[in-house]
Amino acid sequence: MKQNDYDEAYSSFWNSFGSGRHMVLSTAFGDRVSSRMMSVVNIDGFLYFQTFSTSRKHEQLKENAHVALCCDNIQIEGSAEETGHSLESPAFCMAFREKYPSSYDYYTSLECEVLYRVRVSRIERWVYKDGRPFLEVFNTDRKIHTVEEQDYRHR
Repeated sequence: MKQNDYDEAYSSFWNSFGSGRHMVLSTAFGDRVSSRMMSVVNIDGFLYFQTFSTSRKHEQLKENAHVALCCDNIQIEGSAEETGHSLESPAFCMAFREKYPSSYDYYTSLECEVLYRVRVSRIERWVYKDGRPFLEVFNTDRKIHTVEEQDYRHR
């Protein structure tokens, strides 16, 4: 696949993803994995979420930045970086307020809120063409995009 084909497919994915979603965020430290629903916004292909600096999630992310997020038929892997207080990012505030106005009003200005940006390394999405299942994969580190039909017939 040519580079411009990857870029077009990647851009198309984020356009269909939209400005944000409620997603399950999984974090891990040691042999403990935990998951929770999060309000996530998409800004230029980076996913952003806020959390309390006193939460177990925040403690896990300080020790292990690797995360997984999922919703619907989409699974995303990446690494999360703390960027400061949520209010320090005007782009986040605008996107989050537009997508989740009540959560913005209730949480964003709290002193203990911190903002995380997820650099996406892998995306998997199930797509169906003529009733047949295909697995679409983006390896963002290597800029590789594949779509392969999945054969689940009994053997």
